[in-house]
Amino acid sequence: MKNYHKEWIKNRVEAFKSIGYMFGESTEDIAKRYGFALQEIAKLDSNENLFIPKNELIKMIQEALLDDFDPRLYPREEARRLINKISNYVKLPTEYITIGNGSDEIMERVTRFALEKGDRAISIAPTFSMYRHAVELQRAKYIEVPLKDDFSLNVKGILSKATPKTKILFICSPNNPTANRFETDDLVYLIDKFPGIVVVDEAYVEFSGGSLAPLVKEFDNLIVLRTFSKAFGLASFRLGYCLASPEISKTLSASIGLPYPVNTLALKVGVKILENVKIMQEAVEKLKIERSRLIEDLRRVNGVYAFDSETNFILIYTQKSAEDVYQGLLSRGIIVKNLGRILKFRNCFRVTVGLPEMNTKLIESLKEILGE
Repeated sequence: MKNYHKEWIKNRVEAFKSIGYMFGESTEDIAKRYGFALQEIAKLDSNENLFIPKNELIKMIQEALLDDFDPRLYPREEARRLINKISNYVKLPTEYITIGNGSDEIMERVTRFALEKGDRAISIAPTFSMYRHAVELQRAKYIEVPLKDDFSLNVKGILSKATPKTKILFICSPNNPTANRFETDDLVYLIDKFPGIVVVDEAYVEFSGGSLAPLVKEFDNLIVLRTFSKAFGLASFRLGYCLASPEISKTLSASIGLPYPVNTLALKVGVKILENVKIMQEAVEKLKIERSRLIEDLRRVNGVYAFDSETNFILIYTQKSAEDVYQGLLSRGIIVKNLGRILKFRNCFRVTVGLPEMNTKLIESLKEILGE
């Protein structure tokens, strides 16, 4: 019997090996490897928003802790308060809103709701890797439809892959890692024609515009994902939400989600930042200005091309091999996301729009690596 258990456990471990999320280099590892102080590392690989003033966030956290916070109690009223604040922010009734432990956790709820073993889900390529993760955890098949070379949607290609077993379509807009927002007409057409649920991930919408949130009143098969991790600068709190029809929203909240999925402190800080939403909006405007500067500076580096962006990161490619550039940046204390080939473009990287001094360090390092 023991041998059976060992073999079974071994098989289960093997079955999940290809599903997990791949983390990048840690700042501590790079600091130790190359002899940097931690504060010298420019972490530009995870699309975090460093333009939100840290002291403002700490102040909100302190206020939340002092404001009738009792860690002995489960969160209930706090969740209701946050949903009310989100309702005001997105201009939708509260019954359309589900909150979760990051938008990734809500994504997994959606796949549990819609997918059974043998079902299919479609997404685009390249895009956020967690869609595949959530689908394959449900023993469903994940189908990729490549974007066109200009990074636009292949609408006909997507619909041609739909079968009676196809239950979900995931689209990230603006898209990670291509940083472009898809045409609203194309998205609406897909929502109207797709035979299952369409999940539009708007993690980066505050850096762009053109939200589909109002359409959840019109289409009962539309789910819009949102997060506090990007524009709001609350990545460490793992706080997200989705917008969907009242029927789906209630099911995701009451039937599929675990009890109390979000901790009390995260809920209270979410309320605080929505009460001070101008802090986020001002930070986003500063980031957009720096984003434009960084794109222009990148394009001036010989051997580098930077694409336009509607997110808080920029997709670039280099003439020199991706591994050489990546290792060269690491040795200079800069961490970016090494993507390799993206469609027809080789040697691609995703670079967070960092603070000005971080971006200047990136530009100077690229010039050195590429031999300017």
